[in-house]
Amino acid sequence: QLQLVESGGGLVQAGGPLTLSCTPSTSMFTFIKFRYMAWYRQTPGKQRELVASISSASSANYADFVNGRFTISKDYFKKTVTLQMNSLKPEDTAVYYCNLVDSGKKAYWGQGTQVTVSS
Repeated sequence: QLQLVESGGGLVQAGGPLTLSCTPSTSMFTFIKFRYMAWYRQTPGKQRELVASISSASSANYADFVNGRFTISKDYFKKTVTLQMNSLKPEDTAVYYCNLVDSGKKAYWGQGTQVTVSS
């Protein structure tokens, strides 16, 4: 069973940066063939929402609320997808989840990492 290992969450002051990383437990060959990987976030009482995604062709998409503050990228050699978050706001506080959809369209989720932005 494929697992997603997330890292990088924590506490940061408003306006500061934070980087989240997600590494699937798979080979580089398989990593290259993933349909896409993404970061979602969720706050209590709300539905999980898409933050950013990146396709196998490295085409990136962002939610409107990102507004140029975040960058999603892939490193094939490290088999890692990274979400660089800048200019963080208190409303970015949430549990962030890594998501992967493989070549067979099966979806996997990480365990979630807490991001807290203090005002």
